[in-house]
Parts: sequence; structure tokens; C-alpha cells
Amino acid sequence: MKLASFNVNGINGRLDILLHWLAEASPDVVCLQELKAPDEKFPQRALERAGYGAIWNGQKSWNGVAILAKGHEPIETRRELPDNLDDTHSRYIEAAVNGMLIGCLYLPNGNPAPGAKFDYKLRWFRRLTAYAEELLALDIPVALVGDFNVMPTDLDVYAPERWRDDALFRPEVRAAYRDLVAQGWTDALRHLYPDQRIYTFWKYFRNAFARDAGLRIDHVLLSPVLADDLIRAGVDKSIRALPHASDHAPVWIELRD
Repeated sequence: MKLASFNVNGINGRLDILLHWLAEASPDVVCLQELKAPDEKFPQRALERAGYGAIWNGQKSWNGVAILAKGHEPIETRRELPDNLDDTHSRYIEAAVNGMLIGCLYLPNGNPAPGAKFDYKLRWFRRLTAYAEELLALDIPVALVGDFNVMPTDLDVYAPERWRDDALFRPEVRAAYRDLVAQGWTDALRHLYPDQRIYTFWKYFRNAFARDAGLRIDHVLLSPVLADDLIRAGVDKSIRALPHASDHAPVWIELRD
């Protein structure tokens, strides 16, 4: 089974790229981030024609997450993290798909840091970590998938010295990611490729993609039950090279059925 994550950076503006990738890669389950579209503008019919059922949690101009499943509709189980506290951002959706529970997330960017946006990021991270612990206690197959907006180590960023004060790389954020993984989650790509530089995001300017000046900020975390079935993982970097592409490339893993 192939599970993937793709920050599309505007689902309607880049629908042709998404459909091209779905036809080419044929993932079984996909978590999408940064839809940048309200619920009523989600391209459900186009995705159905491509063979995918979907659930989504949209927001006009910003944020937005969705889960796609090939051949059927995911069974929605949650649309936000617990302890919402009047958070109006559409950043989490969860579904039961193919015998797994899948949480699709778009963690806040947090810049500029320090500041209110950075504080919001840390609060959101704490909510995610608390809920993740509850999910692990269920002892069922669970995956937390999406754009975490964190480079966990120096190996996950092309020039660590330039990013020390950025909200994606500050020590508080990396510590939060370590605490989350330490609960018992497996970072799928890093587990299979412990020493390789693998990037999932390249900025649009300064020729970043051509220079491979990238970041690894899109992650797939697996509960122990799923981690035992991990076979392969990778990044579809060629999608980032297409005209008018997202600044992210799709990340995928394969699990034994």
C-alpha cells in the first residue's frame, strides 16, 4: 500500500499537476495540505474522475487539508485537534482508510520568531503531541502525515547555519519534534535513509531547486504497528520541476498490505 503526502500550495491553481501526479504515481492514500480553498471550491468531481474519494477541511486563501483514497471515500473521524480554543485555522483532518487511522496535518509556519505566530506554532505542536500520545495508546495502525514545518536535524536543511533563527529550525521546534517522535513514532524517511540528505521543499527564488538548496519539512510518522510493515519511501522530486509547480514535492511510503 502506498501512502503519500503533498503540500499542493493551492489545489485549484495546481489541479493539473496534482492530477498528473496521481495518474503517474497511483498512490492508495494521499494527504494534501495548503488547499487554499473554501470547502465549496474543493475539486471533488475532478478527483472522483481520477478515481479518488476525498474528505477535506478547507479555508479561503489559506491553510486547508484533505485526505484522498483510491477507489473509495475515507471515513472521517476528526476535523480538528482536541482543545480547539477557538482556533479557526483548517490544519487537521483524520480518517479511517484501508484499516489505518490517518491524521493529515499542516503545522503552522511560525515566522517571524520570536513573536505571536511562533507562540501559536508551539501551542499547536503541544496539542498535536498530546493527541498523538492518545493515538498511540489505542495500539492500532496510525500514521501522522503532512507538512510539519520543521527540519528535525542539520541533515534536513541545505545550509543549517543560515536557518538557526528561523521558526522551522529553532531549537524549541526541533525539541518539540523530538518529543513527539520519542513517544514511539517512526519517522519513515529518516528510518530508511538515516544518513542521506533528502529534501521535500525548495523555495521559488535564488534558483533553489536547481541548486538542490532544499529542506525536509514534510514527514510521515508511523505508529509501531505500521512501522513494522514499512518497505520503501521516497520523494517524487520530478513533480517539483514541472512548470508552475508547488514548492513542495510529494513524499511517499510503501507498506506491506
